[in-house]
Parts: sequence; C-alpha cells; structure tokens
Amino acid sequence: MVAELRSYCVSPLGWPGIPVKHDIDYLGATGENMTYELLTALGVFAFVASITPGPNNLMLMASGANFGYLRSIPHMAGVVVGFTTMLFLVGLGLIRVFDSVPFSYTVLKVLSVVYLVYLAWRIATAAAPGEASEGGGKPFTFMQAVLFQWVNPKAWTIGLTAITVYAPTRSVAALLILMVTFGAVTLPSISLWTLIGQQLRNLLTNKLRLRVFNGVMAALLIVSLYPVLTAT
Repeated sequence: MVAELRSYCVSPLGWPGIPVKHDIDYLGATGENMTYELLTALGVFAFVASITPGPNNLMLMASGANFGYLRSIPHMAGVVVGFTTMLFLVGLGLIRVFDSVPFSYTVLKVLSVVYLVYLAWRIATAAAPGEASEGGGKPFTFMQAVLFQWVNPKAWTIGLTAITVYAPTRSVAALLILMVTFGAVTLPSISLWTLIGQQLRNLLTNKLRLRVFNGVMAALLIVSLYPVLTAT
C-alpha cells in the first residue's frame, strides 16, 4: 500500500518541486510484484515530471517554433530514448559511481550549466525559419538529444527520484517498467510542447518577433538553471 505523501525528494543536483511518495511497500516495487496502485503512482509522477517546464520542453517548444514539428521529431525521439536509456543504466549500477565519488556531482553540475548556457545562446541566435531551411540553423539531431540527457539536471533529478522511490531494488524488471512508463508518458508530453511551438510559428514570421521569442526561450532556459546553481 502506498502511504500518504509526506515530503519532497530533491536529488543532489537540486531540482525541487517534484512531489513523490516516500513511504512505500517496497515489495510492490520489485518489478515482478509491481502493484496496480504503485504503477498508477509511477504514471502520475512520470506525467507531472515530463509535462512541466524544463530544458527539454523549452528547447522543443523553441524547435517547434523555429523548425516545425516534423523536423523536430528526431529531437523528440532522442529525448525519449536518451532519458529511458539513462534511467536504465543509472539504475543498473552507474548510480553507485556517484555515491562512491561525491565530487562527480559537482563535475556533472558544472557540465550541465556550461552546456545549457551554450544551448541558450544557440536558441537566442537561431535564424528565421526561412533562413534555417537554407542552412542558417538546424534542429537538434537524434544523437544530440540522446547525449543531452546526460547533462540535463532535470532529467537526472527525475531519474534518481524514480529509481529511489519506485525501483529501490534496482532489479532489471523494475527498471524496465520505469523505462516503459516514462517512454509512454514522455512522448505525448514533449509532443505537446513541440506542437505549441509550431502553432506559435505562424505568429513569428516577422524576424523581430522571432528574435524576441527566441530571446525569451533562451532566458527561460537560463532561469531553469536556478535550482542547480542554488543547490547546496
């Protein structure tokens, strides 16, 4: 039986605001004996985590506005495959590396900040849609999106929280359930953000409007670093 919500779980990277249930009958989280109640709680957690603003969603919204939905599909696919793969590998054993080498969290934090600032700059200086199609700018590739998950602070927070709370035994079966659940929930969530961006594209045919929009998206991406920078 899943107990009442009692506290918030914040990863070492410091991304707060994602409520999770701590007091769990862990027998139901082994994978082989995953209860319906626990699976439902996992689904809700995955939905809230994937639909709320974060680096992936902000970048996909900007991609939809600048390049359209179809050209952003490799980016979306990379997010889903990259995150679920990271979730599985971290659960299998990579998490022990961070536990045994605490300094690695600091290294990851620095890499995350530097790369997100670079991506914010790319968004802010993105070319207009017409110019982008002529080589002035390109959407994220599948592999770029896959690799980005490893320096995405929100992805790490969600992943570590999901493993700790919903797959504490770290069995292959439990981790596969996490992968399938997050994959099924994340794809429609990020698709919605991309579609919103594409709809905004019709209003951004003016270069000045597009520049302002990209500037706002870049600023929001920088703001998303606040939990990382203020984490103790």
